[in-house]
Amino acid sequence: MAILIDRHTRVMTQGMTGKTGQFHTRMCRDYADGDQCFVAGVNPKKAGKDFEGIPVYASVMEAKQASGATVSVIYVPPPFAAAAIEEAADAELDLVICITEGIPVRDMLRVCRKMEGRKTRLIGPNCPGIITPDEIKIGIMPGYIHKKGRIGVVSRSGTLTYEAVAQLMEQGLGQSTCIGIGGDPVNGLKHLDVMKLFNEDDETDAVLMVGEIGGSDEEDCARWVRDNMNKPVVGFIAGVSAPPGRRMGHAGAVISGGKGTAQEKLAVMEACRITVTRNPAEMGRVLKSVLR
Repeated sequence: MAILIDRHTRVMTQGMTGKTGQFHTRMCRDYADGDQCFVAGVNPKKAGKDFEGIPVYASVMEAKQASGATVSVIYVPPPFAAAAIEEAADAELDLVICITEGIPVRDMLRVCRKMEGRKTRLIGPNCPGIITPDEIKIGIMPGYIHKKGRIGVVSRSGTLTYEAVAQLMEQGLGQSTCIGIGGDPVNGLKHLDVMKLFNEDDETDAVLMVGEIGGSDEEDCARWVRDNMNKPVVGFIAGVSAPPGRRMGHAGAVISGGKGTAQEKLAVMEACRITVTRNPAEMGRVLKSVLR
């Protein structure tokens, strides 16, 4: 079992006919069971055409009805990406993964308000996506570095997602599902949302959580882990302290009023009985140590 996606998932690509959408749709289709999973594209200007045999439809609703797709991945340019997310939510898809970076914060605030109470879950924007190794990947992560196993990974940092996976592989540890939730200040699923899913997954034994400076999402998740989690969690926070108001890394990595520093987050995580490492080169080794 995996969380959110597996080999039975059917996916449409919004923005499939652009250079980026074509490249990554092809890479995802060629990974594991992807040739059965990627079934549609959306572009109102190119409806009726196809990309390497994958039909293109005029709208998300039309693609859903014709192909049975319940998940969308978005490579639409920033000025139009928020509207693409809203269209997917209006079509009541189960899950939307928005890879696009640079979406205006005001646009994402509107999207999140509109999605309140809807069934559609959002991963991203500005994220690498999600992968269930040896079954399906949706996004831009390199599939070859992953292997099926029993460790869940959730990260705000795309680059550190790959680093975490590489270290797990060095320790002989495969992954159940890996999710890059993105580092923008306004986004969809949080660490807490993903942690709840991993906690309920019978085939996830432990979770590696990678956070960043800024905000309080990691602290909120840590407190929930303390009170509810029945599996070991290892945590790491990317970024070093910066003066208040200085931006480091992702758009969401902003320390405000002295809050949201790496040290503060790590202290809360430790107090909540999460095993932390302050060395990014030790994530895999520390995770393996808690399994013992």
